[in-house]
Amino acid sequence: MWLALVGINLIYACTYVCMKMASVHDFFSVKYGLWILGAVGIMGIYAVLWQQVLARIQLSTAYMFKGMSLVFVLIFSAFLLGEGITWQNVLGSIIIISGIILYAKS
Repeated sequence: MWLALVGINLIYACTYVCMKMASVHDFFSVKYGLWILGAVGIMGIYAVLWQQVLARIQLSTAYMFKGMSLVFVLIFSAFLLGEGITWQNVLGSIIIISGIILYAKS
């Protein structure tokens, strides 16, 4: 189930990529609309999967993994969009991942 939670948050992070890609196009242009439609579609898939996970796992456990989406957004931003990563970003990611690991071990 842990792997499913990570995968679902990876899907959730893809919505941010779509929204970022939409933001570089003219408002109400075809490309803008397609990227927004992609974000909405991905959010729909995410919502269905999230509900399936919540049916099988406690909310407190599942919600803890929401922080992973921030780490994925950071990675996507750097590799797909060419944005920079600061040491504060790395430190924040380490704290998020450490918290998840500590929780999983308890």
